[in-house]
Amino acid sequence: MRAVLDLASGLVRRGHRVTLLTCDYGDIPKAWAEGSAAHPRVVEVSQPEIVNGPIASVHRAVLKAEVNASNVVHVHGVWNYSNVQMANLARAAGKPYLVSLRGMLDDWSMEQKALKKRVFHFLIYKALLERAAAVHCTAQAELNQSKKWFPRGRGVVIANLLDLQPFRTPPGPGLARERFAVLTNGRKNVLFLSRLHYKKGVEVLLAAAGLLNGRGIKYNFILAGDGEEGYVRELKANAVAMGVQDDIHFVGHVAGDLKISLYQAADIFALPTSQENFGFVFPEALASGTPVITTKGVDIWGELKSGGGASIVDRTAEAFAAEIEAILTDDQRMEKMRAAARPFVFTEYDENRLMDMFEEMYVSCRK
Repeated sequence: MRAVLDLASGLVRRGHRVTLLTCDYGDIPKAWAEGSAAHPRVVEVSQPEIVNGPIASVHRAVLKAEVNASNVVHVHGVWNYSNVQMANLARAAGKPYLVSLRGMLDDWSMEQKALKKRVFHFLIYKALLERAAAVHCTAQAELNQSKKWFPRGRGVVIANLLDLQPFRTPPGPGLARERFAVLTNGRKNVLFLSRLHYKKGVEVLLAAAGLLNGRGIKYNFILAGDGEEGYVRELKANAVAMGVQDDIHFVGHVAGDLKISLYQAADIFALPTSQENFGFVFPEALASGTPVITTKGVDIWGELKSGGGASIVDRTAEAFAAEIEAILTDDQRMEKMRAAARPFVFTEYDENRLMDMFEEMYVSCRK
């Protein structure tokens, strides 16, 4: 969602006409509803009657008209038949279409509900991807994992567009320290900011906190994000069972300036994830000047490591505990990582450079 909204806004700023077709208007910025040329045009259609199924036939005329009025059709993600529907309409109208995979063909992702995905891919999606004018990946590591599923297709690598404007003049750590008193208790702060889900490796951080606690090392582990109520209860119970309930702090969902301030108030951003296609939180943390620790499950891990502000380790409690301690007890290394973080993001994810690449991709699809 975030990637689509930021890309649509960026294209409009470049003078392009963008129509966003969606089944869920809830996350669309309110200003877009005004119908101004300064924002993407939004067309809402009803949810499919079947989960991940086609859009109802009553909207077929709307879909067809929008495809006919476009130069390029860009669909995002796989496994939704509505995307197949849009690609078929594009082919029928003689319009090029491209697909952004969004990490859905990564090795870890393909291991989840593997049989169902392989059958659907073999019957439908392989041909759709190989007929696409382009298959967009956000990192070379994603293309490397995904290409085997569309061997005759054309892969293109462009990082997600990231709105860096709020990070150019960040609010400072004071806002977060006022909201969350734990940040001022004199300990170093390790931040996890993401959805609370087993995929993200929250249990790994809890176990890392336990290992450090057992050695008499006390850090604040700030867990920012929402999750299913039962899962969050289980995490809190595990923290008590491990004896780290005083080290683990659940602060819920944060956004806007408070989120940036929380990044700035943290000494390290740590996310032991199993898989991330791009992971906006990584460049966000770095753009806030906060060093990152994560895993090779992140498709942009190579880029993050090369920037100097991130450390890539195994997805184990032992590895995370060791690296957290190593960075937080080495002031020289910490300052070196902090100094590298922001310049890397503002160069690697420069909006104008990325928009040039997206425009080139769209133009190439029409040739």
